[in-house]
Amino acid sequence: MVMPLLDTASTVDASRAFPLGVSVHRTGSPAMDGYNHASVNVAVYAPGASALEVAFQPPGGKWQLAALPNLTNGVHHGVVEGMPVGSRYGFRTVEGERALPLSLPTIDFDDAGDQPLLLDPYGRAVDQRERLITSVRMANGFDWGSDRGPRVPWRNTILYEAHVRGQSMLHPDIPEELRGTYAGMAHPAMIEHLTGLGVTSIQLLPVHFHLDEPHLQNLGLTNYWGYNSAAFFAPHPGYATQAAQQAGPHAVQDEFKGMVKLLHAAGLEVILDVVYNHTAEGGRDGQTLSFRGLGEMQYYRNDGNGRYIDTTGCGNTLNFGEPRVVQLVLDSLRYWVDEFHIDGFRFDLAVTLCRNAANDFDPGHPFLVAVAADPVLSETKLIAEPWDVGYGGWQTGRFPPGWVDWNDHYRDALRSFWLADRAAINAGGHGGSVARLADSISGSASLFEPSGRTRMASVNLITAHDGFTLADLVSYDRKHNEANGEQNRDGHGDNRSYNHGFEGRTEDEAILAERAQTSRNLMATLMISMGVPMLTAGDEIGRTQQGNNNAYCQDNPLTWLDWTNTPEKHAMLRTTKRVIRLRKEFLASQPHDYPTRDKQAYLHWFDENGDPMSMERWNDPQHRVVQLLLGSEDGQVDGLVVINGSNQDFKIRLPEVLNEEGTGKRAFELRLTTSSLHDRRQGAMVSSGERDVLQANTISIYRT
Repeated sequence: MVMPLLDTASTVDASRAFPLGVSVHRTGSPAMDGYNHASVNVAVYAPGASALEVAFQPPGGKWQLAALPNLTNGVHHGVVEGMPVGSRYGFRTVEGERALPLSLPTIDFDDAGDQPLLLDPYGRAVDQRERLITSVRMANGFDWGSDRGPRVPWRNTILYEAHVRGQSMLHPDIPEELRGTYAGMAHPAMIEHLTGLGVTSIQLLPVHFHLDEPHLQNLGLTNYWGYNSAAFFAPHPGYATQAAQQAGPHAVQDEFKGMVKLLHAAGLEVILDVVYNHTAEGGRDGQTLSFRGLGEMQYYRNDGNGRYIDTTGCGNTLNFGEPRVVQLVLDSLRYWVDEFHIDGFRFDLAVTLCRNAANDFDPGHPFLVAVAADPVLSETKLIAEPWDVGYGGWQTGRFPPGWVDWNDHYRDALRSFWLADRAAINAGGHGGSVARLADSISGSASLFEPSGRTRMASVNLITAHDGFTLADLVSYDRKHNEANGEQNRDGHGDNRSYNHGFEGRTEDEAILAERAQTSRNLMATLMISMGVPMLTAGDEIGRTQQGNNNAYCQDNPLTWLDWTNTPEKHAMLRTTKRVIRLRKEFLASQPHDYPTRDKQAYLHWFDENGDPMSMERWNDPQHRVVQLLLGSEDGQVDGLVVINGSNQDFKIRLPEVLNEEGTGKRAFELRLTTSSLHDRRQGAMVSSGERDVLQANTISIYRT
């Protein structure tokens, strides 16, 4: 591809090595408006290049080429004239000594292969036309009005993990041109669903500019999830409306900001899932897009002999032992907070970001220290996926104060108790005891205490984008990933799921009833547990992926939320709203620092007879009934959660609890049961010490 060129751009030496990226070059006194906005300072950390050029195309103009004549500590920099906002640009390494001619008739972009220009690591937007991928010079500016993030306390936070595209692609009340877009995510119909559901914080799957892996392109598939970032400052344009994409990067940026502004106005936080552990360049034999061409031995972790160290499973690992890489990520995070008003981040494979020179996880890693000391980032929500695929990769509970961790111990305990154990019992075997479940419900306090954190550091989850949906957990014993083109070899085999007697879709009413009840049990347990609950988009309406537990490459109705209203979906949505509402009502009746002050908060465990749990009961797999009385000395109400994980009904006796005056027994009101008797029994009053019937495989929730 040959681009015509009118003139060779000029560079001068009055440039700076900071800030990195493209910034306005100051040419005079601020009082005299001493800024030529087409004159820019260009700086890029490229220690692998002996010399560097920038090729750029002003809007509507010809491609031009300019050298970056200065080199400071690995940063190539220069002042470039005639590069206004909207200019496309990229970098080219220069082999040996080469003097630029006074004029060039053409720039031959084919002489360096399919991707001759290197993206700016600090590029604010990416333009992808034909075979050419370039960065774009952007301007700030957006009418935020009085926008301010909701700043929801962790105690009150309910996360909702969603995909920008899949969330609204099939929503009938959203105009077709807005479906699957940033604008669609903030449409009144979607906001009504989210606020009506009761969640507080929308955690979006990656929205950084990403590319599809070559093997997916060969299969005619795409990286739907987006965990393959190529530019850490640029929003993915494919999630904008067609109108915004056609209008250009600034319109895409404004649509994204408009989404954030509308979600904030509705009281919803916006949290980004960010992928700083690797890049889309893949392994050494992958495509060169940016970092590899600028200095792969500095940007990527390697063994000193030119071989990549891969702790991500994606071919490369960003080198957080290099200060410039840490700086890049910190600058990117601040940019999203300052420029896009983002409220927090969930860090994919966060352990990789905290590995020291010996490749070991270090909870005192400079990156973590820098985030804690940063006045902007330390005030955001910081969520770790506390594992990667390297040696010693599982580090749940070891991140420092200020962070919360996805709790895989919680996920596995709930799935084991309500699914795998039930499958074993129904097959004539035995399940586990209630001990692991009880520990999870109480916030896995012992897991987080060594790191100096409380039970509020636990992000409790049953499902996530990766794995079965909630509906599939109760419908499939095995993964069914054939559509991914890998002969069903991909995806986890240990799902701890249970199909309740039939694999997949069925019309058997008895099986459907059991699946629905188990789904209610899981959702209720999630919302009554200490910690921060995370709900996966669509679980509230029974979304299925037909047994695919690794649908990262399925950008189609298999992964999109199906908003068709059916009695089963309505029932699940109603249950989800109920348990979220109960959680909020209970927390509103407790002190503001509940449950982090353990001396004030209490959790008392009882057996089916209302007696304190004994060690023998805790460890007995035959004993799967437990009662939890929880509250606070300063609280206005107590909650009583009664769990029956057995296959038979139990006549339980509520624990003896005196009223506040100490003159009589407390009365408990049944607020919810996950059994089919909820509508008939809701509101029933039972005094402490009295008996009540608990149906098999159910949860009952009372309050004083």
